[in-house]
Amino acid sequence: ARLAAAPAIDRVLGVDTVPPPRDLLKRMGRAEFVRADIRNPLIAKVISSANVDTVVHASLSASPASAGGRATMKEMNVIGTMQLLAACQKATSVRRVVLKSTTAVYGSSSRDPAVFDEAIGAKDLPSGGYAKDAAEIEGYLRGFSRRRPDVTTTVLRFANFIGPRMDTVLSRYFALPVVPTVLGYDARIQLLHEEDGLAVLERAATHELPGVFNVAAHGVLMLSQAIRRAGKIAVPVPSGAVGPVSRVLRGARVVDFSPEQMRFLNFGRVVDLTRLIDDFGFEPRWTTTQAFDD
Repeated sequence: ARLAAAPAIDRVLGVDTVPPPRDLLKRMGRAEFVRADIRNPLIAKVISSANVDTVVHASLSASPASAGGRATMKEMNVIGTMQLLAACQKATSVRRVVLKSTTAVYGSSSRDPAVFDEAIGAKDLPSGGYAKDAAEIEGYLRGFSRRRPDVTTTVLRFANFIGPRMDTVLSRYFALPVVPTVLGYDARIQLLHEEDGLAVLERAATHELPGVFNVAAHGVLMLSQAIRRAGKIAVPVPSGAVGPVSRVLRGARVVDFSPEQMRFLNFGRVVDLTRLIDDFGFEPRWTTTQAFDD
């Protein structure tokens, strides 16, 4: 919708397997919806026939439940990205590719640095799930960049989104009547307001900004502080009982916790924003605390 409102942009295509709800269709303005599956080679036809010059890949699925299981989620994330990049490689019109990635590629462990910058690799490589998919996909984009050096590639590693209009695993976790935590741990959490996330995606889609950028809000919240700010009660659980508790919550369809999300709630994760501010040219409006409160 934001891109469609920009007069300098000729045409905006929104691609998904599921049509957007009516209220979203109205908000999309002159943006056109194209029902297509990026796992299908037909996506190449969509890109070439419309002479697409900018591709924003924002459909990485983080939740196996919403994707229809882990196998389907991996297929959508990894195979879908491979097909999309193959289509971009063939299309001579493509000049810019933006990837919505995640700070989860850094993993979460007791050996982590206080702050991750873009050059630091994971101390404990993600062994599965969304984080592993994102790390693989970033690798495919690097390969694409070598094959098409004429195309600007931008990787945006987003921290956990939060905001009044978003329903995420994290917001559902803080909405629990009693919030389970891991006994003896108090993770440092860095968030990103949904409006800042949108503004970053919009800027990446409309400017030549090659490279990898951490995207998060300034400041951190301790997990215990966040639970208190949400007006909830923390229930510390011994680490041996964390697995069974998360399985119960997942089975009851309350919160779909993945192992990497559990590690995040154990150890937390904080990223450096120097490149985002100096090179990308974006200053987050909301701090982590302000985003959480909103």
